[in-house]
Amino acid sequence: MKTQIQNQGELKELKVSIEKDVVDSFERMTKASGMPIADLVVTALKRFRAAHSDWDVKSLKKD
Repeated sequence: MKTQIQNQGELKELKVSIEKDVVDSFERMTKASGMPIADLVVTALKRFRAAHSDWDVKSLKKD
């Protein structure tokens, strides 16, 4: 995971409010891993998107 390059290409800001304990956890993970928090968050979001691709209506195959 540390060798993966995240946030390549056009970027778009996403402002969200999430539980404090989740933010605190990501801040600790950033310190422990040396990876920017944005890279950790985008990795988590990409994994969530892959696991729930059926929710992404745009990506569904049309018969």
